Amino acid sequence: MSLVKEESFQGLIRMFSTNVSGDIKVMYAITAIPGVGRRFANMVIKRAGVDFGKRAGELTQEEVARITEIIEKPLEHGIPVWMLNRRKDYTTGKDVHLTVNHISNTLREDLQRMRKTRRHRGIRHHLRIKVRGQRTKGTGRFSSSIGVSRKK
Repeated sequence: MSLVKEESFQGLIRMFSTNVSGDIKVMYAITAIPGVGRRFANMVIKRAGVDFGKRAGELTQEEVARITEIIEKPLEHGIPVWMLNRRKDYTTGKDVHLTVNHISNTLREDLQRMRKTRRHRGIRHHLRIKVRGQRTKGTGRFSSSIGVSRKK
């Protein structure tokens, strides 16, 4: 016997061109959206005034709209700047929170800019070798640029 009315429950919710599972609690369900982690999701749910015990499928259209509004414009809803995933953007200089396609586009642009200016990090990205100071002798041998190559 289910306590939830079958008419109001949704198996999938479409948010930010992502399918969010309705069976999971709201905080963990919206982490399926790229750019939304658990801590950010926790803050969004608090600001939206949604019950933490609710499943995502039990949300009303109004609650879904509030959550999407807060994720789109977090600074206007009192989420602190340090929680955003793109502070002091290179091109605009503003603090923004990127989601879905904006993350991949921005990462691609950043890497392209690093390659173009011949930064050390950009060169290592281009060669597909370790970027952040890791050792390369024993691990990271998926590329043909370093170490032993596989016999064909």
